[in-house]
Parts: sequence; structure tokens; C-alpha cells
Amino acid sequence: MFVLKYIHGVLDHLISLDFLEHGADFEAAISATGFGRFHFCLLAITGLIYANTAIGITIVSFVLPAATCDFRMTSSDKGWLTAAPMLGMVIGSYFWGCLADTKGRKLVLVSTLLLDGFIGILSSFVQILPIFMACRFVNGFSIAGAMGICFPYLGEFQQTKYREKILCWMEMFWTLGVICLPLIAWGIIPIQGIRIERGSFSYDSWNWFVAACAVPSLLLGFWLLTFPESPKFMMECGDYDDALACLKSIYKQNTGDDPDNYPIKSLKEKVRTISVASQSSQKSVRSLSMRKPKDLKRLFSEIWTQTKALCRAPYLKYTILTCLIQFGLTTSYYTLMIWFPELFNRYEEFEHRFPNTSASVCDVSGIVVSDDAASDPFDCEKIIDQSVYTHTLIVGLACIPTSLWLPLCVHKLGAKFFLIFSLGVAGIVTMGLYFVQNSTQNLVLSCIFEALTSLAISLVFCVLVDLFPTNLRVMAAALSLTAGRGGGLIGNLSFGYLIDINCIVPIVVFAAFLIIAAILCFFLPKTGQEALD
Repeated sequence: MFVLKYIHGVLDHLISLDFLEHGADFEAAISATGFGRFHFCLLAITGLIYANTAIGITIVSFVLPAATCDFRMTSSDKGWLTAAPMLGMVIGSYFWGCLADTKGRKLVLVSTLLLDGFIGILSSFVQILPIFMACRFVNGFSIAGAMGICFPYLGEFQQTKYREKILCWMEMFWTLGVICLPLIAWGIIPIQGIRIERGSFSYDSWNWFVAACAVPSLLLGFWLLTFPESPKFMMECGDYDDALACLKSIYKQNTGDDPDNYPIKSLKEKVRTISVASQSSQKSVRSLSMRKPKDLKRLFSEIWTQTKALCRAPYLKYTILTCLIQFGLTTSYYTLMIWFPELFNRYEEFEHRFPNTSASVCDVSGIVVSDDAASDPFDCEKIIDQSVYTHTLIVGLACIPTSLWLPLCVHKLGAKFFLIFSLGVAGIVTMGLYFVQNSTQNLVLSCIFEALTSLAISLVFCVLVDLFPTNLRVMAAALSLTAGRGGGLIGNLSFGYLIDINCIVPIVVFAAFLIIAAILCFFLPKTGQEALD
């Protein structure tokens, strides 16, 4: 035993000497920083950003019933309002992804958060529906960037042995966001005495709700300024001195030791796959100015080069797979999750009018809508039942078991297993929505659906971190997000019309999308076992 320990010590010493002479690769460098305070703080802020995106994406679900009277919204108007942020996400995903893979993760994350917070507060004062839709479009545009970047940003600070488990804990924060949203809505929207009216201007409780949901984005944006840029990204850009300084700072925060005692003294240089600019000169792509035509041309050249790389072997297969999986998953998830509060509202209204009467989701929608159109087409006399808030809260709480199951068992079962299981069962549950006969059955299936599909969304991001190299990672996530949000946009527009005409069609389509996505997951490789490229 003593001999083995001696040999192990000699090997460690030789490895450290090799680091001094040739420089350490990223895996050795990040492992030398330890795991501690910095990583917990990083998980906290990226997790809260992810929770904030959950709030930002589904906030419209509570605005729909609350603002119907003020904006005189029809069902098709509601469809367009839910589609507006999705359209913003379609455009914003790839825009921010390109910037994050060229200018840096932190810069883009801060920009998206501050933009989302500012526009969110501004939108709460808007009195005209098309302008409000435009503001929600910008919110979707910015949220897409934050959502696509927070996973790669968090993953690029992790050792291989911790990375997959840490990324899977992000699902718990998504659950936190889903739980917080109905609590915030329940605490603000029912309040009657806070309405402000000045002539044609009115500021009701739902306006206060919109403003309250925008504040966390601003706070998180300013907090993120205290965190460093990804050292993996800096190494990819050739900024080895900055990367080493960052790693020393992480070492100090984790260990409390002097940064000069950090055992890695230099980093191993590699052939840079990023930065066309730095291949033709010594100028890092991060330092390119977007105001100078020459630098801007180089930046676009870099973006185009990386985009082409995603569409060629060996990454083309994974690009197509992740885009198709995201399309099927996101179309179903965001469309149904945004409309669930509306469906709960319609069930409550139906059961109030026709007590002890069973009816399917489609029957309830048809009866309630036709009656409302005759008496109160814009719901000006209707108050949202408190059970709508409690039902949505229960749906969020139902995600807690799966959110704990994932990080605790991902190493044993693998992310691929969880993806196939969650998507397949979610598809069956979606089909089951057609057969429910009361609000309780609707609630149970909604809980299972949310728990499984939200799990799948987080898992897709976890897998993406491992499938693509640093210079393509965020752009690949953005491309898959674009496909997903495009599906969400189509789903919301079609659901707004079909739920009042023939709701069996969207239910069957969404169920089929989820099952097809589950089948496609069989073609994904096993992840979480190798160091990041």
C-alpha cells in the first residue's frame, strides 16, 4: 500500500512538472480550482436566470384572462398575443447565439437580461394591444438569448465528473420559476384597490403583475456583472492570460488560498477553431468592435464559418437531431402550458354553470365560448377563479419529484434514458387529455405533462453542451431553439383557432410530435463521460 501511494505521489509530481513545462489543458486547469463556493454561486445565478426565463415565457398565460377586457381580446387575439414572444424567440435565438459564440457568453447574457427587464416594465404601461404584442415580442427576443446561453455558460466552468449532474440541477430552478409565477399572479392580480385611472390611461392589477415579473431580469443582469467570462471560451479565443487569471480567481474563491498558489502556471495552447480574425492577425475575436466596418466584416465572416460548420460532418447529424427534437417538444410544451390556465378557467366556468356534469376539454371549450360570445364576449364581468391559480401552482409543485430524480440518478441511468422516457410518456398523457371528463382529471394529466416535458427541455440543453465544441456550442443550442420556438409559434397560432372549433386536432398533433421526438432520441449518443472539446 505504501509503495502504491509513493508511486502515485511521484506520478502527480511528474504531471505537475509537465504542466509547468507544456501548460495544462482545460480539464486539468478547471479541476485544479477545486469545487466550492464559486460553483455554488454560479449555479445559483444561472439557475435563477433559467427560472426567470420560465416566468418570462409563461407570463402571458395569466395576462390572457386578466387583460381580456382591457384589450377587448377575442380567442384569435389571444393566440396572436401568445405567439408574439414565440416569434421573438425564433428571431432572437440565433442572433444571440451567434454573438455569444463570438463576443462572449457573459456579455450577451447581461445584455439579454437588462433588455428583458426594461421592456417588461415598459410594456406594463402600454394601453394598445398591438404595441403590447410588440413589447412581448421583444421580451421573447431577449429571453431566447438568456435561455440558450445559461446552460453552456454554467457547463464551461465544470469538471467532467460534475458537469452533467450540475446541469441537471437546473431543472429544479425551472420548477421554481413555474411555481413562483402563479404565486406572484395570485398575490397581485386579484387585488381590486390598486387600479389607477387617468382619463384614457388605466393601470390595473395585471399591469402591476407584468411589471413585477420584469424586475428579476434587471436584478440578475446587474448581479451577473460580478461574474467572469467563461475561461473555456477565452481559451478558445486565444486569450490564455485572461483565462488563467479567471481560473486563479475561481481557485481563490473555492479554497480561500492565495491565487498565486494555484498549481497551474500556464495553459496549453491549441489550434484555434474559433476566431477567423485571430487566425489572420493576433487580434482576438472578442476584441472586434461592432462599430468598425472592417471588424464587423470579420465578425460576420466568423459567424458564417461557424454556421457552415454546424451543417457539415461530423456535427450535421446532431444539428438535425436536436432541431427536430426541440421542434416536437417545444411545439407541444409551450403551446399547452401557456393555454392550461385558460383551459382551467373554462372548466371552472363550465362546472359553475353546469354542476355535477361531465364533459371533455373540447366540449367545455365549445359550450363556454358560445355562451360568452352572446353575453360577455370580452369577460369584463368575469373574475378569475382562485382555483385557476391553485391548479397552476399544483402543476408546478408536481415537477419537484422529477426535478430531484433527474440529478440524483442521471449518472446511473443516463440523460438519454430520461429523454426517451419523459417524451414518450408525455405523448401518451397528451393524448389522454381528449378523454378527461372533469377538471380534476384535467389537472392530474396537466401535472404529469408539465413534469415530464419540462424535464425533457432541460435534458436537451444538457446533451447539447456535450455534443458540440466550445466554438459552436451556443450557436447549436440557438439553432435548436429557433426550430423549437418556430414550432411553438405555429402551435400557439393554430391552438388559438382550433381550441374553439375542433380541439381534437391539436391534441393528436402534439401527442404525435412528442412520441416522434422520443424515437429520435434513440439516435443520440451517450453524454457526460468525456471532457469538453
